[in-house]
Amino acid sequence: MKTLSLKALSRLTAIALAGSLASAELPANAETPAKQLFGRMTLPSNSNAASHGFYSKGCLAGAVAIPVDGPDWQVMRLSRNRRWGHPELVSILEQLSVKAKRDGWNGLLVGDMSQPRGGPMLTGHASHQIGLDADIWLTPMPNKRMTYQERENTSAISVLSGNGKGPYVDDRRWTKAHEALLRDAASFGEVERILVHPGIKKKLCDTVKGDRAWLNKIRPYWGHHYHFHIRIGCQPGSPGCRSQKGTGSDIGCGDALNWWFNVGLKPPKPSKKPSKPAKPKPQLTLSGMPDACAAVLKAPAKSADAAEFKSSLLQGFAAPAMDMPARIDPLAVLSSKPIEAASSSSALSVAGSVLSAMSADRLPVPEPRPLR
Repeated sequence: MKTLSLKALSRLTAIALAGSLASAELPANAETPAKQLFGRMTLPSNSNAASHGFYSKGCLAGAVAIPVDGPDWQVMRLSRNRRWGHPELVSILEQLSVKAKRDGWNGLLVGDMSQPRGGPMLTGHASHQIGLDADIWLTPMPNKRMTYQERENTSAISVLSGNGKGPYVDDRRWTKAHEALLRDAASFGEVERILVHPGIKKKLCDTVKGDRAWLNKIRPYWGHHYHFHIRIGCQPGSPGCRSQKGTGSDIGCGDALNWWFNVGLKPPKPSKKPSKPAKPKPQLTLSGMPDACAAVLKAPAKSADAAEFKSSLLQGFAAPAMDMPARIDPLAVLSSKPIEAASSSSALSVAGSVLSAMSADRLPVPEPRPLR
C-alpha cells in the first residue's frame, strides 16, 4: 500500500476542507475550521481598519487592496486574492516602490499579503493574518505589464547558490540593488522585521558598509530566498492587536547568525528509532480566535471600489486593461502555483535588466517553504 507524505496529506486535507466553500453559506459553528470561514470571504468588512490578535492568530477589519498595478509595482498570483492589508501597510509598499526604483530596483513584484478579512489561510502561511505582513519577490519587475496568466505562471528566482539549495548567496545572482531594496524596506519606522534566508543575512553582514544599524531589522528564517517578508507593527486604532517582542539593538551578525549555518540549516540526524507518524494538529476554529473576529466575519462588505486603496501615485498612471476573471473563486488558491515553480523561460522573462545575463541552466530547483 502506498504511503502518502505529510505534505500530500496536508494538501488533500485542505482540498477536502475547502470543498464546502463552494456552497453559498457556511455556518460558523464550533467545528468549522476558521480557515474555511476566512478563506471564502472575497471582500473586506465595511468598518474602520483594525488588526485583531497576533500575526499568526487573528483577523483584519476594514482592509484595503493594493491596486494590481502601479507605476513601480505589479501584484502577482492574483487568483489567490491575497492583496489585502491594513492601509498603513499598503501605503508603505507603495512608498517603497518609489524608493527602490530610485535606488536601482526596477519595480516591486508584490506577493502574498492577507485575505480580505485576514485570518488563517487554506494553504501556505501561518502568519499574514492581521494585515501587517507582505511578501516581496527578490526578482525585479519586468519592463512590461504582465498579463493575468503571466502573473499566475511566472516564477521568482532564488538568490542562493547550488541551484537554490546552497546556504549562501550566489554572487552571480546578487546585486547592490538587492541590498538597496532591503535597506529601503528597513528605512520605514513602521517596519519592525524583514525575514530573509540566513544566507542573505550573512551576505549583508559581510558586505554592507557605513550605517549598519538597519541590519537589526533583517531577521534570518527558513525559506525566504525567492522573496522577503515585510512585517509592520500594530497600528493606532487596533487595541486588540498583540505586538511581537522587539528585536533589541544588536545587528545580528554574530553567534545568532552562526547558529543557522552550524545547526539550523544542517540536515537532521537520522533517528535510531522508527519515527511515529506525526499527529495532525487540531483545526483552529472561530472559538479559538480573538472575540472580535466573529464580528469581522459577520460585518457587511465594502464595495469593490471602496475597498481599493486610493493612492496619489496612481494619478496620471494607467495600466493596460487586464483580462481578469469576472468573479473570485475561493478554491483557486488550491491550484495556484508556488512562486518557486515555473518554467525557466517565464522566470527569465521577469528578471529584467538586473538578472538578464542569467542562463537557464542556473535557475534554481524549487524548494518548499516552511509554514510560519
